[in-house]
Amino acid sequence: MKTLHAIIFASALFLSAAPVPAAMQDGGKAPVEDVWKPAATPKGGVSWAILEGTKEKTRKGKDGYIYSKPLFTPAVKSLAGKRIKVAGWMTPLDKGARQKRFVLLAYPPGCPFHFHAMPNQFIEVLADIPFPTDERKMHIVSGILELTGQDESGIFYRLKAASPS
Repeated sequence: MKTLHAIIFASALFLSAAPVPAAMQDGGKAPVEDVWKPAATPKGGVSWAILEGTKEKTRKGKDGYIYSKPLFTPAVKSLAGKRIKVAGWMTPLDKGARQKRFVLLAYPPGCPFHFHAMPNQFIEVLADIPFPTDERKMHIVSGILELTGQDESGIFYRLKAASPS
């Protein structure tokens, strides 16, 4: 048993003394990239900061589930029914090389610090023009913003008549 503890201790020391990234080995500073950033706002587009301003009012139903309704800010309400442009990452809802209905995420889907999107961090997209299915690239989407969620569905935003921008 002593040997097992010694191996674990030695491994921990080795891992804690592991070499730093190459940038630091040459005396430079390690690059710092904040993965906790939403997609950049496209020119003439709407910022995720505005959409994330929507708060949610939650309640626990008799069935034990948590339900939520949006509390839209005046800035968000002013966008209702207007054609907007927003950038984000695609989560396909159908199989196939092209998507007419998908979810647009504010944050990259592989972000290790952001496993689940909040209702103010995604948009359901209903496209007139299909988008190529690509979950790795950032898409810029144009569509008519519909404010939803009063039915406690958990979906606050929908883009109708959407198309690639």
